[in-house]
Amino acid sequence: MKARQLWFTDAYKIEVQEHVLPALESDQLLVKTHCSAISAGTEMLVYRGQLPYDIALDATIGALQQTQSYPLQYGYACVGEIEEVGGNVCETWLGKRVFAFQPHASHFVSTPENVIILPNGIEFEAAVFLANMETAVNLVLDGKPILGEKVVVLGQGIVGLLLSSLLAKFPLSHLYAIDAIEKRRQCALQQGVNYVFSPNCVSQIAALKEALHLPVQLDVTANAGADLIYEVSGATQALDLSIFIASIEPACCLHHWSLGINPPDFLGAAPGTAPGATGIVGAAFAPGLPGRMFPSSLNKSSNWALAASGKHKRAPRQQTVKGRCLNM
Repeated sequence: MKARQLWFTDAYKIEVQEHVLPALESDQLLVKTHCSAISAGTEMLVYRGQLPYDIALDATIGALQQTQSYPLQYGYACVGEIEEVGGNVCETWLGKRVFAFQPHASHFVSTPENVIILPNGIEFEAAVFLANMETAVNLVLDGKPILGEKVVVLGQGIVGLLLSSLLAKFPLSHLYAIDAIEKRRQCALQQGVNYVFSPNCVSQIAALKEALHLPVQLDVTANAGADLIYEVSGATQALDLSIFIASIEPACCLHHWSLGINPPDFLGAAPGTAPGATGIVGAAFAPGLPGRMFPSSLNKSSNWALAASGKHKRAPRQQTVKGRCLNM
């Protein structure tokens, strides 16, 4: 049968093409897509030709193992219904609603182990955000929010809103969110955020700093600054703002691709990063706060540490920021 597929043919060029799908093998499924989600971050980098050229589009997803060279397919959030099964697949799979990490297409071929059956009661339009919610859950696990902390989320896109909705369930002191778009700020309030601010409004940022008791001499002022900061906006200026609203011993989680900036020394860049594209995906910084249960080898005074996602290697060092010296 033929499937309509979205192809990135060059930078800033996309086409919907028809391709004949191969006949099903005995262990395969044919899925008809009901909807698929656009990745406003990574997928837009593919569209603009800004992803690294010498690494796989996603090393963890089988459908995205090819390197970034046009023409290519992209996308990783499809939900649909199984229309056909191979000879060795139980017929009970027919009609099941599933999620798959697949590029945009009207139909695709997969296997039972590469799809996730949707629970009853979850609509296709909600299930399509599974990958984004997975990211939000991992960010919560990385940040380890603590009872009574002041938490700030910079960026209220899909991941930011999902993250805020999870954090709102914790017994925090306050949950703040920052985004330039009014509609997103309103959505954040609906998800349980206590206060929202626009980064483009001087008076609102001043109000945020006042709420956080800033600026002050952090080492002699109690309860000043944010205890936990999530930067999920992808905006370069947000990195500076994260530093200047931080308490003396904050934890900070960054999750995005940042374009056109040189990252601080302690961030580094992703292997194979193309010029102008800095990979900061799943980085985490944290102090020697005993409640966060960090390794005993970590300096317990005011040290911060960098941990690549999943590796949790922390090495204290010092970083000087213009106008403010931080012990990290």
